[in-house]
Amino acid sequence: MIIIPAIDLKDGVCVRLEQGDFNKETVYSSDPLTVAEKWIKDGAQRLHLVDLDGAKAGSPVQKELVIKIAQTVKIPVEVGGGIRDEETVSYYLDHGVEWVILGSVAISDPGLVAAVCRKYPGRIILGVDARDGMVATDGWLKTSSINAVDLVKQAVDWGIREIIYTDISRDGMLSGPNISALEKMTTVSGVKIIASGGISSLADLMLLKALEPRGLTGAIIGKALYSGKLELKKAITLLEGRNGN
Repeated sequence: MIIIPAIDLKDGVCVRLEQGDFNKETVYSSDPLTVAEKWIKDGAQRLHLVDLDGAKAGSPVQKELVIKIAQTVKIPVEVGGGIRDEETVSYYLDHGVEWVILGSVAISDPGLVAAVCRKYPGRIILGVDARDGMVATDGWLKTSSINAVDLVKQAVDWGIREIIYTDISRDGMLSGPNISALEKMTTVSGVKIIASGGISSLADLMLLKALEPRGLTGAIIGKALYSGKLELKKAITLLEGRNGN
């Protein structure tokens, strides 16, 4: 199980939102690349980038900044936010991004997800963002009528082998992960689960690690790192059994 620091991009800077609310924004750095390098120095082996502007707009907005980070850092990065067509998927994967995260398009165009999974096996991650167990789309501005677990079951047939599960009510709130929802996700065979949303302490991480035998392979952490509530080096030592340096 690995720890993946989150870098959320909005207007070219590094921010965090509360429950995905664009009106509840905290700016943490005007230089996202410096933030990326700090997390790498502290031991990160993978970075989670989100184009918040793109998620809201429905097409990438921070594309060039994402590519700059991906091509500069020496660890793999994943990116999500507004990716709705094969051209964008290809652009990212051909310019230094290791994994592309698809979310809303899985609802609007599942055929596209299946197609890019075939074209780029192992490099497409499904972002499952849920509100009360139902999938949210369009930068979390809309809630669909599709159950999150049902979506993941379908996604296995498309070729998805890894998902990021985010509980929107927990995101940016430091209120702990939704363990019961994650347990339901681990009942779907054939996928690896990365937890996101609400992780705020080493105790939270230990609860997640207990799900590792059931397929939980990683945890994305954002606000807890930026606020100093969690130290990445300590978390890596605890979760991954290696020194965060």
